Amino acid sequence: MPAKTAVVAIGGNSLIKNPRHQTVRDQYLAARETTVHVVSMVAHGWNVIVSHGNGPQVGFVLRRSELAAHELHEVPLDVCGADTQGAIGYALAQNLQNEMRRRGIARPVAALVTQCEVNREDPAFASPSKPIGSFMTEADAKRRQAEDGWVVIEDANRGWRRVVASPRPLRIVELDSIKTLVDVGVVVVAVGGGGIPVARNDAGDLEGVAAVIDKDLASSLLAQRLGADLFLIATAVEKVALGFGTPAQQWLDKLSLAEARRYLSEGGHFAKGSMAPKIQAVIEYLEHGGGEALITDPEHIEPALEGQTGTRFTVS
Repeated sequence: MPAKTAVVAIGGNSLIKNPRHQTVRDQYLAARETTVHVVSMVAHGWNVIVSHGNGPQVGFVLRRSELAAHELHEVPLDVCGADTQGAIGYALAQNLQNEMRRRGIARPVAALVTQCEVNREDPAFASPSKPIGSFMTEADAKRRQAEDGWVVIEDANRGWRRVVASPRPLRIVELDSIKTLVDVGVVVVAVGGGGIPVARNDAGDLEGVAAVIDKDLASSLLAQRLGADLFLIATAVEKVALGFGTPAQQWLDKLSLAEARRYLSEGGHFAKGSMAPKIQAVIEYLEHGGGEALITDPEHIEPALEGQTGTRFTVS
């Protein structure tokens, strides 16, 4: 029987546990905890593609770039994405390799710097909304707006920040390479941070753009294009809940596609900045032929796969 394929999208909690543990070493150790559970999937015969977030890490690179701007050139946003994909991919790949060696699993691992194509005409570019980088004074913000074309906003009276677009992912540029690796049994790390956002210029060539792509939507697109049997989002909670954090909180064991659509369309059930994009990503995966999806935390991946916990999404 052919091995089943899973795209496993790991969240920020798999890399940064809390504000006191943000160093490179801290992130490496946090990644190790998650890869133990991913390797359990490999041990049970899954072909696995791991994707990951990179928001805080991009922020760190931007901050270092800003602090060193008096001496060195600044780093463009698309290159920050590439830098962090490489660093996080290295940490995940090495942890996967080490854990599989400990278990006697002979599977190769590859971390692939991945581009994701977006449309320059995406409406998101007309209304940038994703804050990035450090807080600035109003004077500095207006200077960067005039000199560099930044879009800047005042962020909740905490200072001024740059905002960029969050366009929809349309195409995983390295999809064929990912397929080739998966087909020969490689455990792949790809589409980090939603992929490096790129778009076609007037000559038809790809070039980087200043944008941030939602990691879960890009991971969903990857799962769709690969025809993955499972789309698993590993996040900070064991299950999805309606009214999370309220007296009316209700944990969910299973949702059909229709139920997920209804709850999302009603609004108010899922937080816009956290769970709502994950539900949307699952919906899009199932709408495009996906088998089933799971949302749980890393430490419950194994029992969730066995139907003991987590929130399972199916077409019907």
